[in-house]
Amino acid sequence: IAEALQDYCATAEALHQQRVQTAQRLSEQITAEMHKLGMPGGHLVIVVNVDESAPPSPTGTDIIEFLVTANPGYAPKLLHKVASGGELSRISLAIQVVTAQRSGVPILVFDEVDVGIGGGVAEIVGQLLNHLAQKRQVLCITHLPQVACQGHHHLQVNKIINQHKTLAYINILNNQQRIEEI
Repeated sequence: IAEALQDYCATAEALHQQRVQTAQRLSEQITAEMHKLGMPGGHLVIVVNVDESAPPSPTGTDIIEFLVTANPGYAPKLLHKVASGGELSRISLAIQVVTAQRSGVPILVFDEVDVGIGGGVAEIVGQLLNHLAQKRQVLCITHLPQVACQGHHHLQVNKIINQHKTLAYINILNNQQRIEEI
């Protein structure tokens, strides 16, 4: 048992070191994408700490935290504590863009990834989504024409309340309908 635990600890330490190196590279790449997405002062830091009290597990002993700041001059804090909805959407997109090359996920779904943005940033979001769609299926729910016009296909979703029941209808738009909708 002692020998197996020693082997486990050595393997967990090697995994920890790989995670630390990867976290640094990912942090830099995700931060660069955040800057493109209208967060020029934003910074994401992935912190990998060892939980000394963790029992042996197949995933090692690391605790991984995402820290972020959206504005220069502020120390990064836990992502879920400080990021707004729009910031979360853009950070999520930045993570997807950076990891897409390594991910085997064939379909990505973004629900209003463009919340809280507009103008040129919305156009960049649309372009990034289009880029992701070159190698996988991307479904995006959006209200912004700058994002919608980057898609290859366009579906229109309508909700109708009928006798205290909400029904959703999806229409595939042809080119003319798409132009009108955008």
